Amino acid sequence: MRVPAFLSHRRDTSLARRLLLLQALVVAVVVLTATAVAYLDARQAVQQAAEQETTAIVESLGDSPLVLEAVTGPDPTAVLQPYVEQVRADTGTSFITVLAPDRTRFTHPDRAQIGRSFRGTIAPALAGETFTETYTGTLGPSVRATSPVVDADGDVVALVSAGITVAAIGQDLTSAVPGIAGTALVTLAVGALGSWALSRRLQRQTHGLSPAQLARMVEYHHAVLHAVREGLLLVDGERRVQLVNDEARRLLGLEGDPAGRHVTELGLPRELTALLTGQRTAVDEVHVTGTRVLVVNQAPPRAGDASAGTVVTLRDHTDLQALTGELDSVRAFAESLRAQAHEAANRLHTTVSLVELGRTQDAVDFATAELASAQRLTDRVVGAVGEPVLAALVLGKAATAHERGVLLEIDPATAVGETGLPGGDLVTIVGNLLDNAIDAALAGDPPREVQLAAEVTGGRLEIRVEDTGPGVPDDALGHVFERGWSTKDAGGAPAGLGRGLGLALVAQAVRRHGGTVTVRPGSGAQFVVSLPLPARVPAEAAS
Repeated sequence: MRVPAFLSHRRDTSLARRLLLLQALVVAVVVLTATAVAYLDARQAVQQAAEQETTAIVESLGDSPLVLEAVTGPDPTAVLQPYVEQVRADTGTSFITVLAPDRTRFTHPDRAQIGRSFRGTIAPALAGETFTETYTGTLGPSVRATSPVVDADGDVVALVSAGITVAAIGQDLTSAVPGIAGTALVTLAVGALGSWALSRRLQRQTHGLSPAQLARMVEYHHAVLHAVREGLLLVDGERRVQLVNDEARRLLGLEGDPAGRHVTELGLPRELTALLTGQRTAVDEVHVTGTRVLVVNQAPPRAGDASAGTVVTLRDHTDLQALTGELDSVRAFAESLRAQAHEAANRLHTTVSLVELGRTQDAVDFATAELASAQRLTDRVVGAVGEPVLAALVLGKAATAHERGVLLEIDPATAVGETGLPGGDLVTIVGNLLDNAIDAALAGDPPREVQLAAEVTGGRLEIRVEDTGPGVPDDALGHVFERGWSTKDAGGAPAGLGRGLGLALVAQAVRRHGGTVTVRPGSGAQFVVSLPLPARVPAEAAS
């Protein structure tokens, strides 16, 4: 993908680089915060472990019969000092001191402190409670627990205090630091590597564009989508709509934003749905929806990569198709006039030749007979059909049918005045029905005839076209009005270029006016169209 010229300046830092820096900062902050929290948790855990350990020691010694007997004996130090020091060595505590209620020490790791006053809080222990505190004693700051020694009468006869110095706790905490630091470094490295990989991927996907450049691209993208007068539809490889512009929603009659919906959920005609689902390449295919004739192009965004989905463009050819139908009618009418002029010239030569041969009466009879026949058809059409466009169409089709060897008859009950319906739609409906009927009659056995009847009944215009052709098979009734259905030979023309389009256009025009169209199966097809007349045209005026 080439970046447009207005986005080619790289002075701004790319989005990928900005994201890398932001992620690196976030990862660093998170890792440092997590490391600090882990260190504080480890410190608290070590201190709690020290408190629990010292509490267990003093409670055990306070409940020991040996300690109770020693503190009430004549020489507590002689009995307790070796015992307590052994316990201290086994438990790894910094000191264990047994003292009298008046703070006099019976034991201490420093024998010089024996007999001196204990430093620390003892009031809760004298009240019979075991408690912990952090206090600075003879060995420095320590975490200590103090518990009472109670005799059989419930009196506090001594106290036991055990503690671990803060320095010793710091050593335990220091031993945990390498693990915390190692975990932090590994986390930081993994985060940095992940951020780099994500940045590289984003760099490829955004083509190194900065946020400002991406914002401008999105703005231009939306501006183009809303401004373009061609429908645009993007379908992914799973056949779900990813993007649709305003014109495509209008042409397809879609309500709201269909993004994310499967193409089978859009309510489109079967042929168009099959095209979008199959995701085959299509060039200028004609598809008929409920109210429009669309020219559809479809191709993958990258040549040969159908898995990436397809890009579908839609062009509205409804008005052009209507004009084409009218042009075809005018062309057929002009062709019939040419044929009539040619026949008139032949008849004139015949009449002149009869006069030159002296057979004047035969010349008069011949000329008047041909004139009367043509005049009768014209008078019948003009008298029965008050809609100018429809009358001209019927006259032209009658001449065309006559030239092709088919008799087009107007039902005597035909009576149509000004209908108020668009002339283009009448031309589309009647013209295509007559064309199909003439072609069908030619495919049948003689006599080859087509009958047209039209009248206004109950505020509705009823049009009936019958032919003497082979008719419509029963199993084809559900497909007669689908684009591409035809009983005629394709003649090498690819689908989508007009073959099988006439009846689909008839059905579309009928639906557009809220009417109905039915077909009788079997030999000799009969098509009946019923159209409601506009409210501004009274039924009696139309008749």
